[in-house]
Amino acid sequence: MTENSPIDQIIGAKNDKPPRPALATGLYTGALLVIVMFGALVAANRMAWLDNHALERNAAFCGLFVIFMLIPIVRFYSRPIQMFSSAMIAWGMFVVAYYIAGMFFHNLFEVLRTPFQALIEGAVVYGVFAVASWVVAMALHARHHAIESRRRQPYPTPHHR
Repeated sequence: MTENSPIDQIIGAKNDKPPRPALATGLYTGALLVIVMFGALVAANRMAWLDNHALERNAAFCGLFVIFMLIPIVRFYSRPIQMFSSAMIAWGMFVVAYYIAGMFFHNLFEVLRTPFQALIEGAVVYGVFAVASWVVAMALHARHHAIESRRRQPYPTPHHR
């Protein structure tokens, strides 16, 4: 069996396990994000009796959405590759559902944002969290291990007799 390099261990890359936890987390998180999005759209557009409490309704759905967005970040906080891959699976599912929702709610993209903008925003947010996780892991690793110079000396040292 091959042994992982120290960098692979720091960033969370493993050779012995397939990336199934990241896939499962991404699929579950994506499903939750889609459910919250469709719930928010139905509540905002089809339930007129909630219009008097629009601020509370929007805050509740926004809070649920943020909590569900944090699932891949919390689950894979020490493994940035798995964090980003599971988050992008979930976000991709959300963007596809958002595009489909735009077919039923005609002014959705004019009021909020286009699906491409949503995809880019999600990728940036999850990318920043993945990079921050990687940088923190590298800093902690550097703090706990001595740093050795691997360069040769530019000039040979003279041998004294």
